[in-house]
Amino acid sequence: MLRALSLLETRVLGTLYEKERTVPDSYPLSLNALMLGCNQKTSRNPVMEASEAEVQAAIDSLKGLNLVMETSGGRVARYSQNLERVLQVPSQAAALLAVLMLRGPQTAGELRIAAERLHRFADISAVTAFLEELAARPAGALVVQLPRLPGARENRWAHTLSGAPEVQAPETKPVAPIDGLEARVARLEAEVAELKTLVHSITGKTSSEA
Repeated sequence: MLRALSLLETRVLGTLYEKERTVPDSYPLSLNALMLGCNQKTSRNPVMEASEAEVQAAIDSLKGLNLVMETSGGRVARYSQNLERVLQVPSQAAALLAVLMLRGPQTAGELRIAAERLHRFADISAVTAFLEELAARPAGALVVQLPRLPGARENRWAHTLSGAPEVQAPETKPVAPIDGLEARVARLEAEVAELKTLVHSITGKTSSEA
């Protein structure tokens, strides 16, 4: 069974998968190109600033799991990913995993848009079908559906390659009283009490005069 991967390891793996499909002429990637891909500011969540040494350490660790392979020959070492073969998943599912590794939890609709350059899904139901397959794998779930956030219309999905994702309970803020409402109510109650007293005094005088 695959051990839990670190955030940087999933970033390296996701970046390799992404670049293989988006910039095939530059693939496999050199260490410097891979570091730049891991640290890019767009299509990444969270944004990272990993050093070459840190990326190299992640590569070496992933090589031990057969998830990353080093290309021999040439003056610069180059690296490629082996995600589909090791996890035994189809390319459609691997594309979704790559997006989740690079961008964090996403809804099925967000995944369909974000994964378009890796695989073009016909519709959201196709994305959901592959996600459900990944979640129900006999060998162990690779994704999990997260509880729906307050006000959200769809549930988000997260990968489990780094272990079970932390589910943060939505913050419950105490309902603040409407400004001045309590004071106005108290004032109205006092006025009602004064009116009752006034009415009683008037009715008392009238009956005595009669």
